[in-house]
Amino acid sequence: MLPAVTVRLLLILCPVLLLSGCLSKALPPVTVQLPTRAIDYQREVKPLLDKRCTVCHSCYNSPCQLKLDSFEGVDRGASRQAVYNGTRLHSMEPTRLFADAQTTEQWRTKGFTSVTSSTVSGTLNDSLMIQMLAHKIKNPRSTGEYRSEADDLTCAKDQDELGSYLAKHPNNGMPFGFPPLKQEEFNLIAGWLVQGAKGPDQVQQAELVSPKPADAAAIARWEAFLNRDDAKHGMTARYLYEHLFLAHLTLGTGTNEFYELVRSRTAPGMPIDLIATVRPYDDPGVGRVYYRFRKIHSTIVHKTHMVFELDEARMKRLQELFIDPDWLQVPRLVGYDPLVSANPFRAFEQIPPRSRYQFLLDNVQYIIMTFIHGPVCKGQIALNVIDDHFWVMFMDPRHDLTVTNPGFLRLHADKLRMPIEQGSDMGIFSAVTDRYSKEAQAFYRARQDFYAASHYAGLGLEALWRGNRAGDAPLLTVYRHFDNASVHKGALGGLPKTVWVIDYPLLERIYYALVAGFDVYGNMAHQLALRLYMDTLRMEGESYFLNFLPPEQRQTIMQSWYLGLDLQKVGYYPAALPSGIGFATGDPKRELVEQVVDRHLLPAAGIAFDSINYLRAGVDYPPLPTSFSSTDDYLKAFRALAKPGMPFVAMVNDYNANLAYLRIRQREGTDRVVSLVVNRWHDNVAFLLGENGRLNAARDDVDFIPGLIGSYPNYFFDVRAEELPDFFDLMAHFSGSSRDLERLARYGINRSDDRFWETYDWFQQRLNRDEPVRGGLLDLNRYYYQAQ
Repeated sequence: MLPAVTVRLLLILCPVLLLSGCLSKALPPVTVQLPTRAIDYQREVKPLLDKRCTVCHSCYNSPCQLKLDSFEGVDRGASRQAVYNGTRLHSMEPTRLFADAQTTEQWRTKGFTSVTSSTVSGTLNDSLMIQMLAHKIKNPRSTGEYRSEADDLTCAKDQDELGSYLAKHPNNGMPFGFPPLKQEEFNLIAGWLVQGAKGPDQVQQAELVSPKPADAAAIARWEAFLNRDDAKHGMTARYLYEHLFLAHLTLGTGTNEFYELVRSRTAPGMPIDLIATVRPYDDPGVGRVYYRFRKIHSTIVHKTHMVFELDEARMKRLQELFIDPDWLQVPRLVGYDPLVSANPFRAFEQIPPRSRYQFLLDNVQYIIMTFIHGPVCKGQIALNVIDDHFWVMFMDPRHDLTVTNPGFLRLHADKLRMPIEQGSDMGIFSAVTDRYSKEAQAFYRARQDFYAASHYAGLGLEALWRGNRAGDAPLLTVYRHFDNASVHKGALGGLPKTVWVIDYPLLERIYYALVAGFDVYGNMAHQLALRLYMDTLRMEGESYFLNFLPPEQRQTIMQSWYLGLDLQKVGYYPAALPSGIGFATGDPKRELVEQVVDRHLLPAAGIAFDSINYLRAGVDYPPLPTSFSSTDDYLKAFRALAKPGMPFVAMVNDYNANLAYLRIRQREGTDRVVSLVVNRWHDNVAFLLGENGRLNAARDDVDFIPGLIGSYPNYFFDVRAEELPDFFDLMAHFSGSSRDLERLARYGINRSDDRFWETYDWFQQRLNRDEPVRGGLLDLNRYYYQAQ
């Protein structure tokens, strides 16, 4: 007989064990009809995975770190560890594909689980991939909410865990919250899985990783330029690498293939031996670094696609900027002490600031895009440091006193230190005491005083960079789409709430703080410190714009941008210099930007106000037309709907749809596309948390931008030309009634709509057609979350 204590223990454990066994019961294997031919991954499977899977599974925000944009990612599999984690106390080990491990076995030791391996064979397969796809076909209906970046996803390590998850969430098969694959699509992937889930063959793999002959010749020229033995070329190459390590490089050869610049232990002509540091300025740990070009063979996804062209003209320009001029000091190689390498004003002080700043200005849309498309810009906490819509202009190098007086930068180099010098495991005390922001504020005040002492007549239009060439972008528009953002050349949208003017030290610090020095795997304090630091940099940019306005109005305007805040407590320090511009109206902000755009910017740059959304002073929003017989009628309709507080804006905010794409099917058979960009009004953006309390829906508006912008569409609309009057009326008078919801469902494409994949494919093909070089796969992780 068992002891009484044992009996009692068994009585307690048996129900638990039975329940656990029930919940963890593995799903039965999926029966697959064996293919009659070999299925080719590269030609057949990969295009399908891209269209239906990579649209959510790419980059750092891939659910379960499952990256399906290359076979290497498919083979690596999934992990429970979340890359984006704002609460971790210690940094996590990096898990960058193609960098932090090279073999399947190495990834397994890092906790990645296969999604393609099966424990059965023949006509049966129980891989995690086939189970998720098959379960969706059996349970096709999507109901409730689907937030792929926030939901409790499975990240199952085996079939037992997956069975438990799907028992609890029967509608969470893949594609997550979207319609299932068609049967023939499923059969293709299932057939590939039962055949062993093989990747590209040797010939295909060689083609994937090998440059075409024209590119190979260009690479040889560039690697020779970047790896010359003298210190001048060495420090120039280091500066370029630290600014181009995220770039997708083209070589002016017309191949439309892309490359990344990497550091290698091996010289040109030898296989690349990657130096996989966390940051581009980290100590490489070797005596000699070689800068090499590695071909990108993963699917190009729009959210990380930052194109930078390296052609013969570019090499000539770099020669003019960096090699031909005399430097401030005798060129010498600099080491990698973090206190030096994390401060570009010390690491590169020998290079004339004019050379550095002009390089940034030559490529300023790319530089600003790195803030937007880099790993820092994911999620509402990262993005609530900026307003939803603002314009950016730049100090002209000839009038930037930090460029014309290099001694000023050297004198204040310690005030230009950034939190990044403490690495990825910053102490929480250092973050909350925010000493780097205090040093940045000290530099800001010194800079304001320097300008006041040097410009007795104030700053005129000539102090703003107008551009030098047609390709320059002396004015940029930044849109924040709630938890992501986009940057565009020109003055898009209506007059924004704020405008920035950026000079050299501000541009360089934003880049190093948010891009070169940001570690997505860093701990909470690292990320918090950079978020707080960016508050100060944002206020600098806004202050430098205000320096051009009448001094008696600067504080009032700044206060209107920071409602409810004491400006002194947040460090605002107006410069004591007059304005060098004559103003004739009571709206100097509008007057200044109109002078800049209308009369100052280089005409060849092609920057003008947005003809749909920008209203001149004194012009009111038109009423919604009652009939539509001309193109002008449709333009008037868009302008009417752009008015702040329109019911449509409230509707899309409720739907978490800050970026929608509209397809207009015209009678003649051609189609137009328009991006609907909702700009939510923030009374201020100086707080880390509690954003909803600072919103003012009555001042929200929407911009209608021709073409497709942004990387994360939140909603699709598909409207025939003859339906536009009704669609416009719906937007103008949306009430939330059952009838209005029915009308919305006719035009809008919900994530559970049977038309979804057809609609998505059309928009993707349109982007590919319109942007064959700068386009890429759109991301669906942030499509409107509610399935209906």
